[in-house]
Amino acid sequence: MSKTMTTFERVQRMYEHREADRVPMQDSPWHTTLERWHREGLPENVSYADYFDLDHFESIYVDSSPRFTEEVIEETDEYTIVTTNWGATLKNWKHIASTPEFLDFKINGPESWAAAKERMQPTPDRIPWDHLQRNYKRWRENGAWVIGQFWFGFDVTHSWTVGTERVLTAMALDPEWCMDMFDYFLQMSMSLMDMVWEAGYTFDAISWPDDMGYKYKQFFSLRMYRNLLKPFQKRAIEWAHAKGIKAHLHSCGNIEPFIPELIEIGLDALNPLEVKAGMDTIALKKQYGDQLVLHGGINAVHWDNPEKIMAEMETKLPVLKENGGYIFASDHSIPDAVSLEDFANIVALYKKLGSY
Repeated sequence: MSKTMTTFERVQRMYEHREADRVPMQDSPWHTTLERWHREGLPENVSYADYFDLDHFESIYVDSSPRFTEEVIEETDEYTIVTTNWGATLKNWKHIASTPEFLDFKINGPESWAAAKERMQPTPDRIPWDHLQRNYKRWRENGAWVIGQFWFGFDVTHSWTVGTERVLTAMALDPEWCMDMFDYFLQMSMSLMDMVWEAGYTFDAISWPDDMGYKYKQFFSLRMYRNLLKPFQKRAIEWAHAKGIKAHLHSCGNIEPFIPELIEIGLDALNPLEVKAGMDTIALKKQYGDQLVLHGGINAVHWDNPEKIMAEMETKLPVLKENGGYIFASDHSIPDAVSLEDFANIVALYKKLGSY
């Protein structure tokens, strides 16, 4: 195609399983990756997406938390230990690309959850109105794809709110408590995003993070998924479809047994298709490519190895882009082992292979 499309036009075509001018790209470098790129020549006041002429994805976030006190408990040159508005105490490394180390949780059972729940009311002051007023018009004028970010499900409940072992145990021994948390988190997201939508700040899709797998396995059985989590994902997708927009799920790890279930409830797109966990992107394209937009699936471990990443892209991209339905990205985030030059070469090859 000769016409250069906007990101919105490009992504819309992918969701329609139609070809565009090229495959869109949406990825997320770690903060340490961006630090490195700035040292290597990326201007401080320019986004990497603008610098490399990549696609523009914008997100609308709301605060659905219990609004616990946020404070810095300890800070060194290497890390900070903080409390969050969700009641977690965590250790953040300043110069290492890593998820936080979770040290403690204020919500640790049904009683403390009930107290936290009282603090979670969908009031307008939880919405960043000033940010939307400053930026929303520009997003639309620039042809961005705008995403309403939901916050609910297994992943954010165990990792950011209650603790992994505690939630997994409760899913077996006290499922009603888990379902109440999944339900109320979702209600908060829907209520606040309804306010955003009704104020005229519409968006093109919802997305939510719900890592349900790890290397080669899932955190829970298919039966447990169907009973405890799938009904809430279904409600979120129905909420989106009622507004005429798309539903996009980020779920790390190997979740292949859940994919037919997700398609059944109407999921439109799945990310990140983690290769190192055992997700076979080409097989997924062949089996589900006409029903599901695939987003990611390019092994992040290879991004700092020019020979390996080029070979992987040359093998995968021509297949994944067939008939639309694909968004280019790593299978999680861009690690800080990737230099600015490495990334420039990846972008050049992606644009070549991803063009229609």
